[in-house]
Amino acid sequence: MILRIDNLRVYFPYDYIYPEQYAYMQELKRALDANGHCILEMPTGTGKTVTLLSFITSYQLARRDIGKLIYCTRTVGEMEKVLAELEVVVRYRDAQLEQQGVGERARSLVAVGLTTRRNLCLHPQAAQCETREEVDTLCRSLTASWVRDEHYGGAAASCAPVAREDAVGPMDVEDVPGTLCRFYEGYARQGNDVILPSGIYTMQRLLQLGRQRGWCPYYTARHTLNFANVIVYNYQYLLDPKVAGLISRELARECVVVFDEAHNIDNVCIDALSVHLRLHHLQRAQTNVATLRNRLEEMKQRDAARLSEEYQRLVRGLRGVSGDDASTLATSPVVSEDVLRESIPGNIRRAEHFLHFLLRLIVFLRQRMRGRQVTQDSPQHFLRALLPAVQIADRKPLRFCADRLASLLQTLEVSEVRDFLPLQSIAHFVTLLGTYAHGFAVIMEPYDERTPNVTDPVLQLSCLDASLGMRPVFQRFQSVVLTSGTISPLDLYARLLGFRPAVSRSFTVSLHRDSICPMVISRGADQIAVSSKYDSRSDPGVVRNYGALMVELAAIVPDGMVGFFTSYLYMENIIQMWHDMGVIQKLLEHKLVFIETPDIVESSTALEHYRRACDSGRGALFLCVARGKVAEGIDFDRHYGRCVVILGVPFQYTESRVLRARLEFLRESLQIREGDFLTFDAMRQAAQCLGRVIRSKTDYGLMILADRRYNRAQNRTKLPQWIQIFLDDSKVDLSTDMAVGIVRDFLCRMAQPVDRADMLGTTLLSEEYLSGRVDGMNGSAVDGCHRAEAPPVKG
Repeated sequence: MILRIDNLRVYFPYDYIYPEQYAYMQELKRALDANGHCILEMPTGTGKTVTLLSFITSYQLARRDIGKLIYCTRTVGEMEKVLAELEVVVRYRDAQLEQQGVGERARSLVAVGLTTRRNLCLHPQAAQCETREEVDTLCRSLTASWVRDEHYGGAAASCAPVAREDAVGPMDVEDVPGTLCRFYEGYARQGNDVILPSGIYTMQRLLQLGRQRGWCPYYTARHTLNFANVIVYNYQYLLDPKVAGLISRELARECVVVFDEAHNIDNVCIDALSVHLRLHHLQRAQTNVATLRNRLEEMKQRDAARLSEEYQRLVRGLRGVSGDDASTLATSPVVSEDVLRESIPGNIRRAEHFLHFLLRLIVFLRQRMRGRQVTQDSPQHFLRALLPAVQIADRKPLRFCADRLASLLQTLEVSEVRDFLPLQSIAHFVTLLGTYAHGFAVIMEPYDERTPNVTDPVLQLSCLDASLGMRPVFQRFQSVVLTSGTISPLDLYARLLGFRPAVSRSFTVSLHRDSICPMVISRGADQIAVSSKYDSRSDPGVVRNYGALMVELAAIVPDGMVGFFTSYLYMENIIQMWHDMGVIQKLLEHKLVFIETPDIVESSTALEHYRRACDSGRGALFLCVARGKVAEGIDFDRHYGRCVVILGVPFQYTESRVLRARLEFLRESLQIREGDFLTFDAMRQAAQCLGRVIRSKTDYGLMILADRRYNRAQNRTKLPQWIQIFLDDSKVDLSTDMAVGIVRDFLCRMAQPVDRADMLGTTLLSEEYLSGRVDGMNGSAVDGCHRAEAPPVKG
């Protein structure tokens, strides 16, 4: 259908639209018209992705001053889903534009998904690499400029004539030796001026194109970012400065940035700006320095002019330092024009001086890790001890440490990326120290608080302020969209990220039947309260009641069930006690039981067998962890998830020194109380778990919160609005037997067939209906009510 949002024509590829999708587009338009940022909470299973893609690509058509759409996802799987949905949108849009007589050139669109070399490498040896770092090392050893210069005997950039623009077959690379990558050479010979034809370039299509034409898919995708209309890639390409400075530095301010599933984006920002160092990292870094000193001596004898050239470049500034050769190595965590224009300080400009500086730095850090007490310092206090120890007068050399190391590794022709990761981590550590005066803490822990008898010192530079990661994005782009199904409360989220959204909105869900059934179970049939609180988690009565609840549900819930624990340790303890009590044996009488583990391969295998059990009709129970991989990235739609149970409240481990430092920062700097943040964080994790079972309007599922603490209104009000509207007083403070009665009634109602006619005018709006009613609706179809009054169905 073709919609009109105010005066904007939107090409939506389906015959019907949900009311909340229409309202979502209205709020998007408000934000983009204002050139502002927005936070939009959209219920799961309501077509958020297709709504975003349809609206923004239509907005690009109408407003030529709008730049690229940069769509950021968490995983490669999500990236591929977005590109598949975009293909549907573009196919419909192009068909409509063609009927309107719009020329092919005017409607052309190029979209590309970018992921790591490991996923896009065609070199035969890449299949033998187990880690991303190994693939990066292989790539650098085959494509570095000095490696290609050695073969071509001069400047590698002009190594061969550029192919004809009409060439469609693979490049003639028979003369490429084994020391080079024939796919990279094919890409290099084609030249950077060739623009790919319009289309949606998924990972598989890039790989196919690379095989057909002999081009490197990774570098082809990197080049395509320059002229693509839509870019889909991971959060890190914008939020992690070590990567963003290389991949995303050319993107214009007029771009529209979307962070999908942005409920944990504050944690992503903090992780990107935090560095952890262990004793073995420092030991390996010292070996790295010794290796570089040997290479430096060799280069002095072989090519002193190269070192002189590097020195002069550092005098002029950093702009020429991080080229393609440095793309797999360290770059500065601060990507700004001011830094690029500055020259490297003189005391670390010469290579031998810089290596001595690194050695002094490593010695100082090792001394700091010899303590037997937990310590916490501010950056200023830590620097007061660091500066004299490394013999510098101010913090400026620290600020350039990562860039100086990147330049040196390039000059010394280092290809072994993974071998030098410890030294790069130290360089990032001190670069961040030299850049930020606030929002960080330096924490040294001689042992893990949970295993105090095991000595394992770790020195952590912990970012406490998530806004430091988001601020460059907000300042650089005129419109940033943060969206998720579980991002409440919106005002607290905006404070954490340090910005004022032009639009902030939480949408409810329109349903033709109450297909969502959340409830709070606070006690067992014996009236013993259930909770995962520390003083209750080992209580046999609580464990028995949790087991009885799962057995009762497994007996009546069809197909798939998912249970979430608050941590791996808690899950292991409960399952062990259930085994001793005979609960596991009772569960197996009704469903097969599968368990998530920290090992990704094991969990993937368990998930595959869980789905097979559901498909076969046997039914299955998947026991998972609230902050694990399953809770974040796996959908249990349809028969794969008819019920989700959260056993406890997923609070963070509050004895963590890093968490306590962050809570102190939030209290002092943002006036956010510890309890408010911990509850907010726990409830967004709980909401993520609940949302796994509802993935469409025709889907249905039970959402069970099994802990007496969910009875508190201050906790429940932090759940998304689209869940709260179904959680009335009759479904709170239930015992197990009361809940089972509600479950039986709900499942009987949901077993009735769905009549699509009942959905028309309530959850499904046609183009005809919108054109006749939109003036009176004003986006209010989803405001305050989850079930609209059905108008007469026309025709």
